[in-house]
Amino acid sequence: MREYMENDKDTVKKIVCNQCGKSLQVENGIVKEGVFRGVARWGFFSEKDGEIHDFDLCETCYDRMAGSFRIPVEKEEQTELL
Repeated sequence: MREYMENDKDTVKKIVCNQCGKSLQVENGIVKEGVFRGVARWGFFSEKDGEIHDFDLCETCYDRMAGSFRIPVEKEEQTELL
């Protein structure tokens, strides 16, 4: 769950893991720890037509979720970090 600054809707003020409720460290709009943001835009042929689901997971909750997958997450190394 993301909370944005009142006067600047593009700057993140606070991020809370939707799974465990942990507050993630945010400093001057910059997230200072690992976070997974999931956004699902549901279309036709689903039970959620037209809905957009947006959530954040801390790294621990992401690892727990991804570790439960029957087919493992595909990984590759990134040479430049943003």
